[in-house]
Amino acid sequence: MTQLQTPYYLIDKARLRGNMEKIARLRERSGARALLALKCFATWSVFDFMRDFMDGTTSSSLYELRLGREEFGKETHAYSVAWADHEIDEAISYADKIIFNSLGQLDRFADKASGIQIGLRLNPRFSTSGFDLADPARPFSRLGEWDLSRLEAAMDRISGVMIHYNCENDDFELFDQQLTRIESEFGEILHRLDWVSLGGGIHFTGDDYPLDRLADRLAAFSRKFGVQVYLEPGEASITGSTTLEVSVLDVIDNGKKIAIVDSSIEAHMLDLLIYRETAKLPQQGAHEYQIAGKTCLAGDIFGDGRFEAPLNIGDRISITDAAGYTMVKKNWFNGVAMPAIAIREEDGAIRMVRSFGYDDYKDSLS
Repeated sequence: MTQLQTPYYLIDKARLRGNMEKIARLRERSGARALLALKCFATWSVFDFMRDFMDGTTSSSLYELRLGREEFGKETHAYSVAWADHEIDEAISYADKIIFNSLGQLDRFADKASGIQIGLRLNPRFSTSGFDLADPARPFSRLGEWDLSRLEAAMDRISGVMIHYNCENDDFELFDQQLTRIESEFGEILHRLDWVSLGGGIHFTGDDYPLDRLADRLAAFSRKFGVQVYLEPGEASITGSTTLEVSVLDVIDNGKKIAIVDSSIEAHMLDLLIYRETAKLPQQGAHEYQIAGKTCLAGDIFGDGRFEAPLNIGDRISITDAAGYTMVKKNWFNGVAMPAIAIREEDGAIRMVRSFGYDDYKDSLS
């Protein structure tokens, strides 16, 4: 690893395979189809590896949609909170299914999309999110339709619905209870559909998750309503597979030992800063340091770690879980060098697949 210049994201295919095999097992036992949620992870250099375990991709924008079609292939679902007039024809050309967020969007574009399967987002008005920013069922949510009379007005034009209401939900019992509530409240509509996507946010690749119980529950739902079930795993697909490799640039002691690294939580792990979470740092050893980024933002702090030996300039640190909602959000704040992307093959060999330089920074502006 020392031959690669930090910072860089390192995707470990052996760890990625573990998630993929759980997805494959869930698909086989439940009959559900699994689509990679590109809003979470869109590093297409490993799509050829993931393709054998998943059924396709789902998107949140035109560019994600096109990337899924061109680089992943297989089944391609198109969703956007709002499609623009100048986007819709191109979006339809890439999609197998298009899912409209509102009845208004369906009214505007259903005729154009008549050659592919059409769906509508259904908002059950509850979710597992504990953070208002990410809660799709927050008061006055703009994400999907929930009124039964409005849903009834769409039934002659749609073949399915997407219901995204889970967020890092590792509690199968809660998932089961909420799906039962969906069955009860929306069952009359579900019976008349061909497919139902239950979205993402189900942490079924986590340790000790009852995967077979989830599979059996999904299969029962599918049989009850006569629908093809889809899941949209994002974080579940890549959790634990990727690290952000950084190097110590300076060590400061101002009453607390601080190691400044050649990276930035603001620029390279923005999702953690947004949700006020700390990075997953080493926690073994007696030597405690705050790990901080190199930008001028006072709060550019990854968190506190513990190490076996004192940190010195040039030491390398691996920050784990650096794939989901991380690589897709990297940015050029302060003009800090953007992490390269590397892949560790299953035989242990590491190869660089993309690096970013000054020209990339300059070309992102005008």
